[in-house]
Amino acid sequence: MSTTEGAPVDLEDGEAGGSIEGRSPWRLAWERLRRDRVAIVSFVIIVIIILVAILAPLVASITGHGVDTQYRANGLTPDGLPKPPSGEFLFGTDDLGRDILVRIAYGARISLLVGVVATLITVGIGVIVGLAAGYFGGVVDTILARLVDVVLSFPFLLFAIALVSITGPSLKVAIIAISAFSWASVARIVRGQVLSLREREFVQAARSLGASDSRIMFVDVLPNVLAPVIVYTTLLIPTVIVVEATLSFLGLGVPPPTPTWGGMLNEAISYYQVAWWFIVFPGAALVITTLAFNLLGDGVRDAFDPGSDRLINAGKGD
Repeated sequence: MSTTEGAPVDLEDGEAGGSIEGRSPWRLAWERLRRDRVAIVSFVIIVIIILVAILAPLVASITGHGVDTQYRANGLTPDGLPKPPSGEFLFGTDDLGRDILVRIAYGARISLLVGVVATLITVGIGVIVGLAAGYFGGVVDTILARLVDVVLSFPFLLFAIALVSITGPSLKVAIIAISAFSWASVARIVRGQVLSLREREFVQAARSLGASDSRIMFVDVLPNVLAPVIVYTTLLIPTVIVVEATLSFLGLGVPPPTPTWGGMLNEAISYYQVAWWFIVFPGAALVITTLAFNLLGDGVRDAFDPGSDRLINAGKGD
């Protein structure tokens, strides 16, 4: 314990040796994120959603209702309309007498699977293209930058409709359609970061020691652009989830009877005036999931760099 003008001051970890322990940027980011209550709550919600998706068969077992089982005798009113929430069906039933709670749990699997897989593919392609464009520059940069511009200007839904008309709707087609147009923004962000790093002293030192271009790109440069990539990834997952729901809503995603939140919203359109639960619960699941990911992404962005929103905006323009 030391004093300054009579007031006690505690020295951090290095008190005994008279030195203060340095903290890495990653540790500083973790400490800032840990103090962000909104981000922590959002993370807990995401964990709960993931557990619901993993334990969807357990949810079906507890309720005693199959995901695609139609309970026309006790799941529909005498007029053939969905039944409201009750002790038997906690979230009510849909137009075919199926348990909405069970279908939402199984629908979470599709949303999270597409969100994570498509995002990983997107980030992987974007990082490779951005690294190559920013590191090599010249003709390579010109060609790849123009390719990014073309991809960003192409109408996504038009491509998705054309692809589905040829191959038919499926989970694989949805992932391909989303990944094919989402990587360009990641590539633009990574390119901008690499352009500012390729002439730094540590890169020049690696070149002088005879390191290959691939080693410099992936061992020396890539770790220095991971922070903005992680930030963009956390913000991209909810976007991909919404895009998948949109495709399913339009009939371009996973075909029925496989439950998806977008597909359930499509089925509920004709019943929203007489069965509010049919549209509210799947919609609430989608909103809560995307909101939790967005708030967590904001927390991660602020943890790494309070001014990192400029990086995100950089993906929308030169």
